Amino acid sequence: MSASPSASKTRLIEIIRDRSFSVGAEMKLASGRSSNFYFNMKPTMMHPEGAHLIAELVLEALTDDQVDLIGGLEMGAVPLATAVAAVSHAKGRPIRAFFVRKQAKEHGTQKLVEGLGPDETMEGQSVIVIEDVTTTGGSAIKAVEALKGEGANVLRVITIVDRQEGAVDSFAAAGIGFEAILQADAFKL
Repeated sequence: MSASPSASKTRLIEIIRDRSFSVGAEMKLASGRSSNFYFNMKPTMMHPEGAHLIAELVLEALTDDQVDLIGGLEMGAVPLATAVAAVSHAKGRPIRAFFVRKQAKEHGTQKLVEGLGPDETMEGQSVIVIEDVTTTGGSAIKAVEALKGEGANVLRVITIVDRQEGAVDSFAAAGIGFEAILQADAFKL
Protein backbone atom coordinates (compact mmCIF):
# COMPACT_ATOMS: atom_id res chain seq x y z
CA MET A 1 0.00 0.00 0.00
CA SER A 2 1.51 3.32 -1.03
CA ALA A 3 -0.01 5.33 1.85
CA SER A 4 -0.72 4.07 5.34
CA PRO A 5 -4.10 2.37 5.78
CA SER A 6 -5.14 5.28 8.01
CA ALA A 7 -4.22 7.88 5.37
CA SER A 8 -5.93 5.80 2.67
CA LYS A 9 -9.13 5.60 4.74
CA THR A 10 -9.05 9.35 5.37
CA ARG A 11 -8.69 10.04 1.65
CA LEU A 12 -11.41 7.51 0.75
CA ILE A 13 -13.79 9.19 3.20
CA GLU A 14 -13.10 12.53 1.45
CA ILE A 15 -13.86 11.03 -1.96
CA ILE A 16 -17.04 9.32 -0.73
CA ARG A 17 -18.21 12.56 0.94
CA ASP A 18 -17.60 14.46 -2.30
CA ARG A 19 -18.96 11.92 -4.79
CA SER A 20 -21.22 9.39 -3.05
CA PHE A 21 -22.77 10.70 0.18
CA SER A 22 -25.89 12.80 0.55
CA VAL A 23 -28.02 14.02 3.44
CA GLY A 24 -31.51 15.43 3.21
CA ALA A 25 -34.63 13.94 1.72
CA GLU A 26 -35.78 10.50 2.82
CA MET A 27 -34.54 7.74 0.50
CA LYS A 28 -35.63 4.12 0.32
CA LEU A 29 -32.73 1.70 0.81
CA ALA A 30 -32.24 -1.78 -0.66
CA SER A 31 -33.09 -3.15 2.79
CA GLY A 32 -36.56 -1.59 2.47
CA ARG A 33 -35.80 0.93 5.20
CA SER A 34 -35.86 4.69 4.70
CA SER A 35 -33.09 7.07 5.67
CA ASN A 36 -32.21 10.75 5.40
CA PHE A 37 -28.59 9.92 4.56
CA TYR A 38 -27.61 7.89 1.53
CA PHE A 39 -24.52 6.35 -0.03
CA ASN A 40 -24.54 5.95 -3.82
CA MET A 41 -21.13 4.34 -4.04
CA LYS A 42 -21.01 3.99 -7.83
CA PRO A 43 -19.42 7.44 -8.41
CA THR A 44 -16.64 6.50 -5.95
CA MET A 45 -16.23 2.92 -7.22
CA MET A 46 -15.92 4.20 -10.80
CA HIS A 47 -13.45 6.96 -9.89
CA PRO A 48 -9.79 6.04 -10.53
CA GLU A 49 -8.50 7.03 -7.10
CA GLY A 50 -11.62 5.82 -5.30
CA ALA A 51 -11.46 2.38 -6.95
CA HIS A 52 -7.74 2.11 -6.25
CA LEU A 53 -8.08 3.09 -2.58
CA ILE A 54 -10.94 0.64 -2.09
CA ALA A 55 -8.92 -2.18 -3.66
CA GLU A 56 -5.85 -1.34 -1.57
CA LEU A 57 -7.85 -1.27 1.67
CA VAL A 58 -9.64 -4.53 0.88
CA LEU A 59 -6.34 -6.23 0.06
CA GLU A 60 -4.91 -4.90 3.32
CA ALA A 61 -7.86 -6.51 5.14
CA LEU A 62 -7.02 -9.81 3.39
CA THR A 63 -3.33 -9.87 4.32
CA ASP A 64 -3.66 -12.97 6.52
CA ASP A 65 -6.17 -14.83 4.32
CA GLN A 66 -5.69 -17.36 1.56
CA VAL A 67 -8.37 -16.14 -0.87
CA ASP A 68 -9.14 -17.64 -4.28
CA LEU A 69 -12.00 -15.37 -5.35
CA ILE A 70 -13.75 -12.15 -4.38
CA GLY A 71 -17.18 -10.99 -5.45
CA GLY A 72 -20.78 -10.60 -4.45
CA LEU A 73 -24.27 -9.80 -5.54
CA GLU A 74 -24.69 -7.81 -8.74
CA MET A 75 -24.47 -4.79 -9.27
CA GLY A 76 -22.56 -3.22 -6.39
CA ALA A 77 -19.97 -5.96 -6.08
CA VAL A 78 -18.97 -5.98 -9.76
CA PRO A 79 -16.76 -2.86 -9.85
CA LEU A 80 -15.39 -3.62 -6.38
CA ALA A 81 -14.35 -7.18 -7.20
CA THR A 82 -12.89 -6.08 -10.53
CA ALA A 83 -10.77 -3.37 -8.89
CA VAL A 84 -9.53 -5.79 -6.22
CA ALA A 85 -8.67 -8.41 -8.88
CA ALA A 86 -6.70 -5.88 -10.97
CA VAL A 87 -4.75 -4.45 -8.03
CA SER A 88 -4.13 -7.94 -6.57
CA HIS A 89 -2.51 -8.97 -9.86
CA ALA A 90 -0.32 -5.86 -9.87
CA LYS A 91 0.80 -6.75 -6.33
CA GLY A 92 1.69 -10.33 -7.31
CA ARG A 93 -1.08 -11.88 -5.20
CA PRO A 94 -3.83 -12.52 -7.76
CA ILE A 95 -7.39 -12.94 -6.53
CA ARG A 96 -9.98 -13.70 -9.19
CA ALA A 97 -13.30 -11.86 -9.34
CA PHE A 98 -16.86 -13.12 -9.79
CA PHE A 99 -20.40 -11.93 -9.25
CA VAL A 100 -23.65 -13.56 -8.21
CA ARG A 101 -26.73 -12.80 -10.28
CA LYS A 102 -29.92 -11.93 -8.44
CA GLN A 103 -31.44 -14.74 -10.48
CA ALA A 104 -29.97 -17.14 -13.01
CA LYS A 105 -30.12 -16.12 -16.65
CA GLU A 106 -32.89 -17.75 -18.63
CA HIS A 107 -30.70 -18.00 -21.73
CA GLY A 108 -27.11 -18.90 -22.58
CA THR A 109 -25.28 -20.67 -19.77
CA GLN A 110 -28.08 -20.03 -17.24
CA LYS A 111 -25.46 -19.50 -14.54
CA LEU A 112 -26.08 -17.86 -11.19
CA VAL A 113 -22.35 -17.20 -10.58
CA GLU A 114 -20.44 -15.41 -13.35
CA GLY A 115 -16.72 -14.86 -13.91
CA LEU A 116 -15.46 -18.43 -13.73
CA GLY A 117 -13.65 -20.06 -16.63
CA PRO A 118 -15.23 -22.92 -18.58
CA ASP A 119 -13.74 -25.65 -16.38
CA GLU A 120 -13.87 -23.76 -13.06
CA THR A 121 -16.42 -24.14 -10.28
CA MET A 122 -16.89 -22.63 -6.83
CA GLU A 123 -16.47 -26.09 -5.26
CA GLY A 124 -13.85 -25.84 -2.50
CA GLN A 125 -12.85 -22.26 -3.37
CA SER A 126 -12.05 -19.82 -0.53
CA VAL A 127 -14.22 -16.81 -1.18
CA ILE A 128 -14.71 -13.29 0.17
CA VAL A 129 -18.09 -11.67 -0.43
CA ILE A 130 -17.81 -7.93 -0.95
CA GLU A 131 -20.43 -5.19 -0.98
CA ASP A 132 -20.42 -1.45 -1.33
CA VAL A 133 -22.86 -0.48 1.44
CA THR A 134 -24.40 -2.73 4.09
CA THR A 135 -27.53 -1.92 6.07
CA THR A 136 -28.99 -5.17 7.43
CA GLY A 137 -26.81 -7.58 5.44
CA GLY A 138 -29.68 -9.17 3.49
CA SER A 139 -28.09 -8.81 0.04
CA ALA A 140 -24.76 -10.25 1.13
CA ILE A 141 -26.47 -13.13 2.94
CA LYS A 142 -28.26 -14.00 -0.34
CA ALA A 143 -24.88 -14.08 -2.09
CA VAL A 144 -23.35 -16.22 0.69
CA GLU A 145 -26.21 -18.73 0.48
CA ALA A 146 -25.87 -18.98 -3.31
CA LEU A 147 -22.11 -19.49 -3.05
CA LYS A 148 -22.39 -22.13 -0.33
CA GLY A 149 -24.95 -23.86 -2.55
CA GLU A 150 -22.23 -24.04 -5.23
CA GLY A 151 -19.72 -25.53 -2.76
CA ALA A 152 -17.70 -22.41 -1.92
CA ASN A 153 -16.02 -21.84 1.42
CA VAL A 154 -17.13 -18.28 2.27
CA LEU A 155 -14.51 -16.80 4.60
CA ARG A 156 -16.44 -13.60 5.43
CA VAL A 157 -18.23 -10.56 4.08
CA ILE A 158 -16.36 -7.28 3.64
CA THR A 159 -18.26 -4.05 3.06
CA ILE A 160 -16.88 -0.66 2.12
CA VAL A 161 -19.41 1.20 4.31
CA ASP A 162 -21.43 -0.31 7.14
CA ARG A 163 -24.49 1.87 7.81
CA GLN A 164 -24.44 0.46 11.39
CA GLU A 165 -28.11 -0.56 11.22
CA GLY A 166 -28.06 -4.24 12.12
CA ALA A 167 -25.69 -6.00 9.72
CA VAL A 168 -23.30 -7.04 12.49
CA ASP A 169 -26.13 -8.84 14.31
CA SER A 170 -27.56 -10.36 11.11
CA PHE A 171 -24.23 -11.83 10.08
CA ALA A 172 -23.53 -13.10 13.61
CA ALA A 173 -26.94 -14.81 13.70
CA ALA A 174 -26.18 -16.42 10.31
CA GLY A 175 -22.70 -17.53 11.42
CA ILE A 176 -20.97 -15.34 8.81
CA GLY A 177 -17.87 -13.27 9.57
CA PHE A 178 -18.20 -9.56 8.77
CA GLU A 179 -15.75 -6.69 8.39
CA ALA A 180 -16.32 -3.06 7.43
CA ILE A 181 -13.64 -0.87 5.85
CA LEU A 182 -15.57 2.25 6.98
CA GLN A 183 -18.47 2.95 9.33
CA ALA A 184 -21.35 5.34 8.59
CA ASP A 185 -20.56 7.40 11.67
CA ALA A 186 -17.43 8.68 9.89
CA PHE A 187 -19.75 10.59 7.52
CA LYS A 188 -22.41 12.03 9.80
CA LEU A 189 -22.24 15.77 10.13
